Amino acid sequence: MGSPGAGAGGSGRGGGHECSFKILLIGDSGVGKSTLLVSFVAASHLHDDIAPTIGVDFKIKFLTVGGKKLKLTIWDTAGQERFRTITSSYYRGAQGIILVYDVTKRESFSNLADVWTKEIEANSTNKDCIKMLVGNKVDKGGIITVPSFHFDDLILQDNERMVTREEGLAFAEESGCLFLESSAKTRENVEKCFEELALKILEVPSLLEEGSSSVVKRNILKQKQESHAKHGSGCCQ
Repeated sequence: MGSPGAGAGGSGRGGGHECSFKILLIGDSGVGKSTLLVSFVAASHLHDDIAPTIGVDFKIKFLTVGGKKLKLTIWDTAGQERFRTITSSYYRGAQGIILVYDVTKRESFSNLADVWTKEIEANSTNKDCIKMLVGNKVDKGGIITVPSFHFDDLILQDNERMVTREEGLAFAEESGCLFLESSAKTRENVEKCFEELALKILEVPSLLEEGSSSVVKRNILKQKQESHAKHGSGCCQ
């Protein structure tokens, strides 16, 4: 399972957070969800691809956003179809969902409408949940140079991009999502993805109430009491 990440924004590590939010990462296998998450939590550049997630994993990040100390529990779900019955329960109670696609893989973008938005509709229990669309791997393609000091020898490499920024933005607007493009490897917009999502969550009173420390503690206590009552009911009378 996941491990706690270092604090950010001067919030330190651990206690004292004012709000706790559950964030879910979804999308096709191989789009870079795990790399995006590890890059955010580790706050460093990644040079190697991360192995696909099996089932679910999670990491915790403490940070300060909008003047509030937050604890984000970020769940990374496997994109393979065989794991969807396992991962469906993790939508429950999420205040934020990040839909990730690979800008160099057209199918991963098409599956947003064909698969992932339908998964949200079927499994999300929070009508106010904030969604963000992230087009990942924008580091691929672009301009490269040959070993020469002459500008004339500059080579423009065909961009590997298969999904334009405009297409991503249009889908986000149609689906009611925030939108960013990122590179988990170079960390371009990595922190911005999670910070903008957290800021938007803080703007929604019902989500802010759900995430407040006092409410979270009450819910944990309630779950413990229900679990105790359930196990206790099996005793001999």
